[in-house]
Amino acid sequence: MNTIVELSNDCSNRWVPETSLCEAWIEEAINTLEQQKTLQISLKFVEVSVSAELNMQYRGKQSATNVLSFPAEFPVSMSEHMDFLPLGDIVICPEIVEQEAHHQHKELQAHWAHILIHGLLHLSGFDHESEEDASTMEGLEIKALERLGFPNPYLIG
Repeated sequence: MNTIVELSNDCSNRWVPETSLCEAWIEEAINTLEQQKTLQISLKFVEVSVSAELNMQYRGKQSATNVLSFPAEFPVSMSEHMDFLPLGDIVICPEIVEQEAHHQHKELQAHWAHILIHGLLHLSGFDHESEEDASTMEGLEIKALERLGFPNPYLIG
């Protein structure tokens, strides 16, 4: 499996994972989904103000959030003729991820991996609107994180 990750970091004052680490986490999540095609993902790290702006614009919520996912929109028939599948954009707010890790007593790198995998699953069509959907999504997150050597994020904190 090969993944193309385009990373943009607008938060030079915060710790963020290297591109190679993000790629490893994404690839493990993709392996969990048994995706065969090479995927292209845009990953952007933003300040709290940008996260809040996007969250209001796209979700109608008046606060910053840890991760937002924007699936690529193109005709399915096009994917058959492409060497790779553009999956979409994941926007992460490092300051929120840091705050959550601290408040939930989680190791920062483990929480980053969880948030990135969570965003990737949203790009792949998963959500947590119902209990059943949430259970499915959480199960995939736990499986990918365990394969990466991270603990179950729902048992910590």
